[in-house]
Amino acid sequence: MITIFKNKNDIPQDMEYVEWNDIYFNQNTAAGLDDRAEKIIKIIDGAELISKYKICSKFNHIVLDVDRLSAGCKTVLNIVYNPDKVFCIKECGGNALEVLYGLASGNAYSDYALIPFEMNGVNVQTASYKKEIMDYEELKEWWCSDE
Repeated sequence: MITIFKNKNDIPQDMEYVEWNDIYFNQNTAAGLDDRAEKIIKIIDGAELISKYKICSKFNHIVLDVDRLSAGCKTVLNIVYNPDKVFCIKECGGNALEVLYGLASGNAYSDYALIPFEMNGVNVQTASYKKEIMDYEELKEWWCSDE
């Protein structure tokens, strides 16, 4: 289950925070793509991973480099391939958020609520506690609270 942080100060000091998903993906994550990336790329961008660094676009089936994936797709892939880091999710659209909230692990940050309507549950973490939230309304309330 993914862990969400809403304040940068709550991110543990031993965890790296990544603000720029596009750059991080292009410089780090892209080199490690494997079978796990295929389904994520297909769901979020509608593209097909055809080799380690190439995708076939859903638009006219043009072959492109993986650096042409959407920022949301890159964000989810960063989280999957780097579970020890915290990634900003502010560039994620609804389709990326739905995949993100279904991940078995990973860490995300946003100082405002980004919640898909379909969610199973997440861990939320502040400096003083970590708890599990299984409901859209409860998560939205947590995100909007001053705690």
